[in-house]
Amino acid sequence: MSPSLVSSPLSSPEVQAFATGLPVMLMHAGASLFLLAAGAVIYALLSPWKEIAQIRDGNAAACVAFSGVLLGLAAPLAVSLSVSTSAAEILLWGGIALVIQLLGFRLVDVALTGLPQRVKDGDIPAAVLLAAGRLAVSLILAAALTG
Repeated sequence: MSPSLVSSPLSSPEVQAFATGLPVMLMHAGASLFLLAAGAVIYALLSPWKEIAQIRDGNAAACVAFSGVLLGLAAPLAVSLSVSTSAAEILLWGGIALVIQLLGFRLVDVALTGLPQRVKDGDIPAAVLLAAGRLAVSLILAAALTG
C-alpha cells in the first residue's frame, strides 16, 4: 500500500482539534483562575474581618464564610468563561464581574448586619447564612452575565 494512502493517527481530526484546542483551553482557564486568585486576595486585603487570620486561628465559622466568598467569586467567573470567546474577553468581563461581586459582598454584609461579627465570634449558623447571601448575589450576577 502506498504511504500516501495510510494516514497517521497524529493527523486525525480529533488529534488536530486537541492540539489546537488545548492551548486555548489552558489560556482561558488560566485567565479565570488568575481572576479568582486576584479577587480572593483583594477581598482578603479589604475585609475588615480578616477571615484568613481567623481561619489560621482555627475559627471554623470564618472558614465557612470565606468558602462562600470563593464560591461566590467563582460562579460569575465560570459564566464569563463559558460565554466569552477570547482570553481578553474573559479578563474584561471577569474583571467587571469581580468588582461588582466584591461590592455585592459588602452589600450583603451591610444587609445582614451583625453577622460578620458573629462569624468572628465563631458562630457557624451566622457563617452559613452569610455565605448563602453571598452565593445568592453571585448566582444572580452570573445569570446577568449571560445577557
